[in-house]
Amino acid sequence: MPTRLKKPSIVKQLGITVLLVSFQAYLGYSAISGQYGIESRNQMHADIIGLKAHSARLQAEMDSYTHRISLFDSENLDPDILTERALALLSMVNTNDRVVMLPDTGNKL
Repeated sequence: MPTRLKKPSIVKQLGITVLLVSFQAYLGYSAISGQYGIESRNQMHADIIGLKAHSARLQAEMDSYTHRISLFDSENLDPDILTERALALLSMVNTNDRVVMLPDTGNKL
């Protein structure tokens, strides 16, 4: 009894080919436009640069506050500066002082 081999169906082969090509197209699209693709990577680098600049500004502000706090250290405290600041906050002057009125620039020590 002879055996006959069936020819593979062209529809099945074509379906598998279309499926694999579609999968490759999806992977290519994801590599370019996906969440971690080339376009997103450029945006991430721009965000990193912006965040580093913001971090540098915050670090400078922290350093400023640290310096101002260190001025109140009892070992570094200058009584003249302390007296001057206290009198300025209370809007008072000594009788022997000469007062020069300057416009307020908004900067505080």
